[in-house]
Amino acid sequence: MLYKVNVVIEKDEHGYYACCPELEGCQTQGDSLEEVSNNIKEAIELYLETLSEDEIRAFLSKEILTTSIEVQVG
Repeated sequence: MLYKVNVVIEKDEHGYYACCPELEGCQTQGDSLEEVSNNIKEAIELYLETLSEDEIRAFLSKEILTTSIEVQVG
C-alpha cells in the first residue's frame, strides 16, 4: 500500500534532522539532504509495519497545517 505522509526536515550545523509529525517518535538524522530523506523514508516504512490498517488510517488522518508568521523581538 502506498501512503503519503508529512515530513519536516531541518538543517543545522551538524547536518539534517527529519521527523514525521503524524508518527510520534519517528525521526532520524543524516549528513546530507539525500541521506536524511532516505533515512526518514525507511523509518516511516518500519514504523508503519508495526501498525494495523486501522491504526495506520488513524495516525495518517491527522490534519497537519503549516504556516509562516512574522514576529517582532525587542
